[in-house]
Amino acid sequence: MKSIARFCGNCSCGCPELFVDASAPAERQVVITDDFGQKVEMSLDQLGSLVEAAKTGALDNLAPTG
Repeated sequence: MKSIARFCGNCSCGCPELFVDASAPAERQVVITDDFGQKVEMSLDQLGSLVEAAKTGALDNLAPTG
């Protein structure tokens, strides 16, 4: 797996990370790990949809501000 990005927040429990696994089946090539060792696998198309939603602001209100 190739690490693409690490998303470190304000905790000391580890950092979520984004990987691409070119050897995996197409529907499982994108892997996102969380701070606790769990992972989500998805296709590049699904990741593209997630990125597009973030760019358009559709995810802006997921967490309370302040």
